[in-house]
Amino acid sequence: MAKIMETEKDLNAKILKITMAILEKYPELSEYLGEMPVTIPDTKIPEINITNLRAYYDSLTSILENYILEHNPDSAK
Repeated sequence: MAKIMETEKDLNAKILKITMAILEKYPELSEYLGEMPVTIPDTKIPEINITNLRAYYDSLTSILENYILEHNPDSAK
């Protein structure tokens, strides 16, 4: 079974969706969105590519999942 590769458009849509969910349901996490290491470029002209977008999406997912587990342990069941 071949894995379908995500496109930049797919990842941007996922990032938008999870960011909106965080802002609407967990606004207390919004202060961390701009401070994530993935969002702070280490070059003057950062390259936006699939790898960077995937890392950013994974970071958002991790923050959200950890927050939910810490604040609502019953949701993990």
